[in-house]
Amino acid sequence: MKLKDVFIQNLRKCRKNRGISQMTLAEMCNTSTSYVGQIEIGNRFPSIELIEKIALALEIKPYMLFYEEFDMKSLQKVKSVKKTRLPGSVKNELLKNLTDAVRKVVNQKY
Repeated sequence: MKLKDVFIQNLRKCRKNRGISQMTLAEMCNTSTSYVGQIEIGNRFPSIELIEKIALALEIKPYMLFYEEFDMKSLQKVKSVKKTRLPGSVKNELLKNLTDAVRKVVNQKY
């Protein structure tokens, strides 16, 4: 499955499981309902900043939106994990890899 499709599927699944409408998610992320709808049908793709806002609103880690094996059981495990700080070099490398992956998805021609 393409990364963009994985993202869309996970976004929709998590949003619905949380009982959050597209309108409510849009309000929580300070964007429009139509933009959230366009993301969910694959016509638009959010920026890294918006992905972070979406994840925060859905109470998940941003990477989970790109994880092909994502399920709601793993979501429950994330809530119980104690927060840890990553070393700056590791954090920067993860952010670079995520940014590169998102850019690839955004720049794909369909």
